[in-house]
Order: sequence, then structure tokens, then C-alpha cells
Amino acid sequence: MLPQQPCAFGQELRRRRLAANLSLDRLGRRVHYSKGQLSKVERGLKPPTPQLARLCDEELGARGALAGLVPAPAPVKGIPPTSHEGEVWLMHLDKDGSGSFQPVGRRRVISAGAASVLGIGVGGMNVTTGTGATTLVDASRALFGQYRRLGQVSGPGALLPQLISQTHSLQQLAARSGTRTRQALLVLASRFAEYTGWMAQESGNDDAALWWTDRAVELAEAGNDDSLAAYALARRSLISLFRGDTDGAVDLATHALDSHAPPRIKGLAAQKLAQCQAVKGDYDACMRSLDRSRNLLALERRDPHEPVIGTSHLPDVVAMFTGWCLYELGRPRQAAEILGRETARLPGHALRTRSRYELRRALAHAAAGEIELACDVTRDLLPTISLVQSATITADLRRLARTLGRHPRNASVRELSPELSTTLASAPR
Repeated sequence: MLPQQPCAFGQELRRRRLAANLSLDRLGRRVHYSKGQLSKVERGLKPPTPQLARLCDEELGARGALAGLVPAPAPVKGIPPTSHEGEVWLMHLDKDGSGSFQPVGRRRVISAGAASVLGIGVGGMNVTTGTGATTLVDASRALFGQYRRLGQVSGPGALLPQLISQTHSLQQLAARSGTRTRQALLVLASRFAEYTGWMAQESGNDDAALWWTDRAVELAEAGNDDSLAAYALARRSLISLFRGDTDGAVDLATHALDSHAPPRIKGLAAQKLAQCQAVKGDYDACMRSLDRSRNLLALERRDPHEPVIGTSHLPDVVAMFTGWCLYELGRPRQAAEILGRETARLPGHALRTRSRYELRRALAHAAAGEIELACDVTRDLLPTISLVQSATITADLRRLARTLGRHPRNASVRELSPELSTTLASAPR
């Protein structure tokens, strides 16, 4: 059945193009594909990409009919449920300063005489209630903020060993504390674990990302904070979406939205759902989810002393995600306009965040046929992209390279190509 779908798409594209009184050349100029490329797609000689389908949908007013004929890419193997029971994580530090980490069965650790690694850094410290405990919690919160700032300007490999160590240390300190301080330290440990999961995903290790996200949920629940359980569903939704399992991502985001989580968590889940709906080409549902996200986030009553869950650098997170979604929906000019306005508002130190959304803007410019502008934006970003070493950003950079590859005669593309290739060759996969 699947081999016939590109042919069905080509026939429907031709029917709608002729009904709109458009030649192959005119439609090609509107969606920024060559006449020859579109001809091959119409004749079933070349499979359409989801992006081409969404662009043609928008230009021909097909309201998703064309996008629905293009099968989604086969997802990467499904995301299994994760558990850390009977498992600990060990760090390996090399002489050159690089590091890695891996899960190891607890029995194996004990048999190797390495169980004491979990106690490194806390020794026999005993933490009681009172001023000392308050100072400890405040200092640990401040440290977490510094790690998040560091994560904006460095690769995840430099942070992961430190984040793992801090998470374990906070657990040990919590075990030696009074009830109130114990809960505060466990909740803080959960935030360290959640951020560890995000840095693991940025390094390209989805399995580790899921493990640490689930660990964050358990630590939070031990500290009487149930909010991370729903947020973990939203995080798993995003990983599923990046892996190509859009239907699974929709189910996870919907489940998070149906939970009893605080408004901010549900607002973030609504954003993930909007991203999924954009990839599926459902404009109306996507816009409804973004509106729902904005309404939920407006209800947030956050404790200013507690670390923020999710991104903390976007002045208007819903506006930024609207630009992101409009690109996926085949409306690149609108996307580029919104992303340009919102990225200009980002703080100067947020290099990782800026790289992510400026690259999305470059993608939107390229899809809109503004090739020179896309190349200019990308050229300025490449040094920072090399610095932050993000697997998720690299995925978009490869996507951009394929889009620019359709314009091999463009002088800006030829000029950018060597530096772009060098950046991709050293990027995480």
C-alpha cells in the first residue's frame, strides 16, 4: 500500500494545481522547488517530503488533504518505559577532561567495590533544621541557576558529570536532614535530575534522557511534589516527536493535559501538543492548543524562590512556539517574521536558546525562498552551534542543509557550504 502513496500524492497535486490554473513553474516558484523536482513528484518518480506536502497544501488551499497523503517517516524504535530500580550511574573521567556516564546494575557496583561512589562529596555530614539548613537549600538553588546558565554557553558533555554528582549529593544530604529540609532538598534534586535528562537529550542520548526524567519524578514525589509526573509525560512527548512517532507524542501530551498538574505544566504540555498537531498539518487544532497554552500559563502562580520547570529564557514562550509551529504548517514567511521578532528579545547570554530559535528562523527563511537571508543568519550561528554541541539543534541544521542543497547555484549557498559541512561533521548525532 505504501509504495502507491507517492503516486496518489502526485496525481492529487497535479489535479489541484491544474484546478488552480498554475503551471509547474509557477507553483515551483511559490513553494521554492524547481519545476523539475515538482514534475518528478507529480509523476511518482520522487517521493514527496512532508515539508513539500505542507507547502503545497498552503498554496493550493488543500486544508491538509495533500499532507494526509504523505506517510510519516518510520519512527525510531519506540520509547520503552524506564526504571532505575537496581541501577546506579557511574561517571568516567578521562585525562583530557572529557567525561561519560553509563547505567550499571547495583549488584555489579557492589561486587566491584564501587558502591561508595554514591557517597562522594557528602561524607558523614549531618544536616539539621535551622539557619544552616536554610542556607544550604538557598545555596543549592543558586548553584542550580548557575548550572543552567553554564548550560547555555557550553556543551552538555561538560555539565553531565557535575549534574549527576550534584543530584546524588542532594539525595544524600536529604537523607540526613529534618523533614522540612529533606523535602526541599529532594525537590531540588528532582530539578537537577530533570535538567540532567535534558542535557542527556542534548548530547543525543534519548535513553539516558528518559531514565533521568523518570528519576526526577520519583525524587519530586519523595519530596511531596507531584507536578513532575505530568511534565515527564510532556518531555517524553517531545522525544517521541523527535523520533518520528507523532501519534505517540500526541497521546503523551494529551495525557499530561488531562492530569491534575499545575497550570504551568499543563501549559507546557499544550505547547508540545501544538507542535505535534503542526507536524500533522492540522492548523486549526494547533492554534487552539497554542491558545490553550497561553491561557494556562497566564494562571501560573510561581514561587520566585523555586527553579523554573522548562525554559526560562523566552520572554513570550507561546509566541516563539507559534513561529515554530507555523514553519511546520507550511507558512514559512509568517514563521520567519514571528521568530525574528522573538529572537531579538532573547537575553545575550542564552546562546543555546538563541541558536535553537535563530536556526528555526533560518529554516523558515530558506523555505520561503529567502536563501541569502537564511545563509546570513546561519553563518552567524555556526560558531555558537559548534560551542553548545546540541543534538536537537544539529537535527535542524541537517534539515537546513538539505533545504539549501536544493539551490546549489546560489552564491550564498556555495559560500556557506564549506563551513556548514565542517560544523555538521563535528556535531553530535
